[in-house]
Amino acid sequence: VGSEMCIRDSDSGYQLDDLTVTDKNGKELKLTDKGNGKYTFTMPASKVEINATFVKEIETSPFSDVSTSAYYYEAVKWAQEKGITGGIGNGLFGPNQPCTRAQIVTFLWRAAGSPEPTVTRNPFTDVNSVRDASYYKAILWASQKGIAAGTSTTTFSPDQVCTRAQIVTFLYRYAGKPSGYYSNPFKDVSATNEASYYNAILWASGKGITTGSSPTTFSPYASCNRAEAVTFLYRYTNGL
Repeated sequence: VGSEMCIRDSDSGYQLDDLTVTDKNGKELKLTDKGNGKYTFTMPASKVEINATFVKEIETSPFSDVSTSAYYYEAVKWAQEKGITGGIGNGLFGPNQPCTRAQIVTFLWRAAGSPEPTVTRNPFTDVNSVRDASYYKAILWASQKGIAAGTSTTTFSPDQVCTRAQIVTFLYRYAGKPSGYYSNPFKDVSATNEASYYNAILWASGKGITTGSSPTTFSPYASCNRAEAVTFLYRYTNGL
């Protein structure tokens, strides 16, 4: 008499390591793997004992330059799975490369579902619909939504490197400028000197989107790299 059983992983992140079926005398029965976790064997006249062991799956990174132990690994994996970024090519993510203004608004635009901008006029002389096709709609959308107004009335400066203050400000505006009181733990951020970024930095800190460059410093004018940018977006989007 044939018998079929279905073995599923005991928990997410685990895979079947070994499976045995023995009769009452301890004799191992031949198993046929039918795929999709299904196995068949010839049922003996006696009862059988089934033993299955599972091992944790080996985590693999989608990018060769992103270690699974890196603080930004989950964020990068999430961004890749969601289509927010495909990396910089050749299987690389470029975590330590500075994040440009064009890149960060493109990340935000894709996270929002890549909506079509409703504006038809391009106010920026340094952004071209053909040459800059990969981020053209993202920039128009960000401008339309007030997320990134440009570096002047006629320029966006797409290749300019974003500072840490600028990126959390873009994210703050993307979130709709949420209100709320947050204390200021940073000695290098003041309501006077960083007035245009102040609320965004305190919000990002209060929400745990960033803990700063140290417990008492934010480093608002330091450049923000790609790893930091997707980590901030990941933490905001997933409420971490």
